[in-house]
Amino acid sequence: MNNANLIAGDFLSLLATQKVSALKTEVSASAPVQTQATTVFAFHFSEGILMAGDRRATAGNVIVTDRVEKIMDIDASSLLAIAGTPATAFEMARVLQTSFEYYRRSQLQPLSLPAKVRALARLLRDNLPMTMQGVGIVVPLFAGVDHTVSPAKPQIYFYDPLGAQFQAVGHAASGSGSQTIRSVMSFQEHYGNPKPSEMNLADAIRFASRLLITASEFDSATGGVNPASEIYATIKVLRSTGVETISDAQQKEFLQKL
Repeated sequence: MNNANLIAGDFLSLLATQKVSALKTEVSASAPVQTQATTVFAFHFSEGILMAGDRRATAGNVIVTDRVEKIMDIDASSLLAIAGTPATAFEMARVLQTSFEYYRRSQLQPLSLPAKVRALARLLRDNLPMTMQGVGIVVPLFAGVDHTVSPAKPQIYFYDPLGAQFQAVGHAASGSGSQTIRSVMSFQEHYGNPKPSEMNLADAIRFASRLLITASEFDSATGGVNPASEIYATIKVLRSTGVETISDAQQKEFLQKL
């Protein structure tokens, strides 16, 4: 090899000399900022699982809306909470709803909970190219009823952006306000009275609202709960018998009893 053709310097210098600019990405000032949805969480209480989220969606430092729904019924016995890019997450939810219903009708029985958990993991893995580019990232929570045990028991699962799934023993959270929420839930579980797992429905709803109010004080992307502005959380309850949506009117009633 001719020494004159050798390129001195490190690897980045080599790329620059060869006019390779893959590692130097210039973002136009006019490039659109993707919308992000945060914050969501779920925990076990005495009657099942409560899954909740604020209603704020942001794009950079801009509040896009305080009316987005981040907790979705996938079927009669499973819930999905989205944190990340809503466009991608909503499409995942529609795919899951269609596939679960197709299986139920074609096989005359619902899909098992492990199969549901893996189905969401596959969608996240299929989204890997978008995740690696830093767009379309989704970090969801999933709750479903395990009918293989008696009595049937709701379970919580959380995921990483690449599709790895983990079962949550007591609680899970995702999104920009999740660190605050996990800290408060952990404290309440260890030192609180009642513990989240011992709360009745009214206590669990009030606790969920307080979690979002606390998270919103430390994270501008979390909308929190503001009864004065008629802004409440999205709250759904999963029991072994099915899903219940807690309306704004119900939340208002429970919060007034503080």
